[in-house]
Amino acid sequence: MTQMSFEQGPIRPPNEARSLLLRFTRNCPWNQCLFCPAYKGRKFSLRTVEEIKNDIQTARDIADDIKARSFKLGCGGKIDNEVISAIFNDPSLSDSYRSVAFWLYYGTGACFLQDADNLIMKTKDMVEAIRFLKEKFLELTRITTYSRSRTVIRKSVESLRQIRDAGLDRVHIGLESGHDPVLKFMKKGVTAAQHIEAGHKLIEAGMELSEYIMPGLGGQDMWREHAIETARVLNEINPHFIRLRSLRIPPRVPLYKKLQDGSFTMQTDDMVVEEIRLFIEHLDGITSTITSDHIMNLLDVYGKMPDDKEKMLKVIDKYQKLPELDRQIYRVGRRGGTYSSLKDMQRDPVTYQKIKRLVEKIKEEEGPDGLEAFIKELADKYI
Repeated sequence: MTQMSFEQGPIRPPNEARSLLLRFTRNCPWNQCLFCPAYKGRKFSLRTVEEIKNDIQTARDIADDIKARSFKLGCGGKIDNEVISAIFNDPSLSDSYRSVAFWLYYGTGACFLQDADNLIMKTKDMVEAIRFLKEKFLELTRITTYSRSRTVIRKSVESLRQIRDAGLDRVHIGLESGHDPVLKFMKKGVTAAQHIEAGHKLIEAGMELSEYIMPGLGGQDMWREHAIETARVLNEINPHFIRLRSLRIPPRVPLYKKLQDGSFTMQTDDMVVEEIRLFIEHLDGITSTITSDHIMNLLDVYGKMPDDKEKMLKVIDKYQKLPELDRQIYRVGRRGGTYSSLKDMQRDPVTYQKIKRLVEKIKEEEGPDGLEAFIKELADKYI
């Protein structure tokens, strides 16, 4: 029993960190986006319904085995710290076994279906797999997945509704930008109009829609159009969630070559902050929840539209009004994992002074460019 394992993919949304992770497809069928490192060099493939069901059954068996372990440890079936400690200290157990234990420990009732574009599955196959999942895990309260707008628009609303009725509650879409020249340059394989069509279809089918946007994706040349047009597209869709995920460019992504040859110029942190401000200013007539739940984001900008719009803009204004040194201190603290919001600088004056001395030392020894290189190194370690 201790050798039980099932297949899992490489990524999931930040807000699905405590979800049960089950892989329905492998990798990404498009896999051409210049900014994305997730699946490069990996071939897309569908999994059979039988394979998926076998993994679901294995996950169920693992969950039952973990509860049995709890009883043996005298914990009465609860998955508490003692049970988790015993599982994570047992080297014979698989990573997927531990992931189920982690899920039971947090008790979220959520399941995320991996990989990048599961709605590419035949409708009947996806419905069958999700129904089986619901049968085996009665405790599930939410099932979510990734998909692409180009894939969504190929399905009828009726097909999407069948998948929703089977149990898929939420779809995460990488919108990234609403500006067609940006989408084309980044080889996103979709247009702004198709993003809008896909969003409307998913909402009409009764699903929650989470749209990801990427501040910085327009670079220094198209940042303004990127911000305004992305807001326009989201105003048309009115998704349930808008999630910010700021651009980073590691050497392993194709966009890095564009950065080197000068055909793409990355924005500074302060430029991206100004872009996000412009984006939020142009959001209008929607009821979306905006979240900044990714380590790549500099500022903790979140809220429910339209009520929290001014609150979000005030967070940005507060940063922009800081003296340059304080902005640098915050950036080092944030990129280094010490700060999570602007309030942290005021809460901990001792840490503030430590970071201040570090910033001043780097600037004295290596100049402003040296400080920027240091901050970039801190940020890139999270990619």
